[in-house]
Amino acid sequence: MSSLISKVSFLSEDFLLQNEFARTLYHSYAKNLPIIDYHCHLPPKEIADNKQFETISQIWLAGDHYKWRAMRTLGINEKYITGSASDKEKFIQWAYAVPYTVRNPLFHWTHLELQRYFSIYDLLNPDSAEKIYSQTNESLNTSEFTTRALLKKMNVEVVCTTDDPADSLEYHQLIKKDNFGTLILPTFRPDKAYAVEQPSAYNQYLAVLGKASGIEIKNYTDLLDALKNRIEFFASVGCQLADHGLEQLYFTDRAAAPIETIFKKLRNEETLNNEEVKYFKYNTLLELARLYHNYGWTQQFHLGALRNTNIRMLSQLGPDTGFDSIGDYSQAVALSRFLNALDSTDQLTKTILYNLNPSDNEVMGTMIGNFNDGSVKGKVQFGSAWWFLDQKDGMEKQINALSNLGLLSCFIGMLTDSRSFLSYPRHEYFRRILCNLIGKDVEQGELPADEKWLGKIVTDICYNNAKAYFDFKDK
Repeated sequence: MSSLISKVSFLSEDFLLQNEFARTLYHSYAKNLPIIDYHCHLPPKEIADNKQFETISQIWLAGDHYKWRAMRTLGINEKYITGSASDKEKFIQWAYAVPYTVRNPLFHWTHLELQRYFSIYDLLNPDSAEKIYSQTNESLNTSEFTTRALLKKMNVEVVCTTDDPADSLEYHQLIKKDNFGTLILPTFRPDKAYAVEQPSAYNQYLAVLGKASGIEIKNYTDLLDALKNRIEFFASVGCQLADHGLEQLYFTDRAAAPIETIFKKLRNEETLNNEEVKYFKYNTLLELARLYHNYGWTQQFHLGALRNTNIRMLSQLGPDTGFDSIGDYSQAVALSRFLNALDSTDQLTKTILYNLNPSDNEVMGTMIGNFNDGSVKGKVQFGSAWWFLDQKDGMEKQINALSNLGLLSCFIGMLTDSRSFLSYPRHEYFRRILCNLIGKDVEQGELPADEKWLGKIVTDICYNNAKAYFDFKDK
């Protein structure tokens, strides 16, 4: 691999910034803003414990299905991905893979993270692997690389984790006592409360939820009471957001069967038909959304993922291991009717719609305008490019769709949606892309060269809008 250049010369301070105005916007307005990470999957326990990772593989490769997919594509054995190989062996295999990720965002993210966290400017490849493995591990053993120190290093002001309704939130409460400088808040993620496709597993979850809420869940009313109980508890610990991972939203104007009848079937472990599943999900989501409105929460809907497509690998490795893809679900009609059902009784709370299929970008870009009623700036948001679209082309397409069909100036910007404490350069990546798009418009005469005004727009998108929209409070 000696033919490869040894330094990351392409990642200069002006990376992705293609003209002087873009460079000014980024360096003078966006670069040093704090980060509000309002959706991620960081483990609260690791923050509470102020965990220190022993190796770069533990903090960088474990749980990262983006990297895992790339390694499998290259023919690397699963032993070196999720298997029994040592941390060093796994890192060496990742170093082998990195040069082959050119034009994939992994190539950029990998080297940005090495630079920003470890001040390593070498390209990662088989020739540099041993040296970089040693350097990063040496850094990880210092006080600057605990989980809390990493958040402070990247100027992270707020982190919203993703938490099941039955979670005790014990680690959030421990973190709150320490007040270490970054606000760590839970997010209510009740996907399991309406995951009724497998009645046996669903009944097992109801037992867990019932124990957490102190309510024996015998009927559907009990289920709603248990969820309300947990929402009250989450709110007491500072939660101000809910999140939902869905193929699509649901709407029906006619009950498939009385909801209590459907629930009784579930409790008897009888399989529901497709219409009963959809009605149960719709009804439960509607009830939850009304509760969110009562509490003044923001609701998030992540739409469009086709999950667990490889049954053989699912049985071996479980979910969230790299076998999901973009789905091609119909979104517009049910989404509009679901939001309208809430809006018709003035119970539509602040809402963020994340889209995974780029062919639906314009659908989302126009949908948000249907329910922005002047009560809150950007009340309904087209969320940042998500998952497979969390890369340069995906971000640009999302920004362009929002710009053309809504108001980019009201956008609440980027989030990590990551399980890794080394993912925060993705905010930098987004900010550079945003500044470059606006800079190109100025260069082409499509926007005035008004640095002060466009600098304000950039600052708002990268920080101020999210700060005002969520108005997070440390309760």
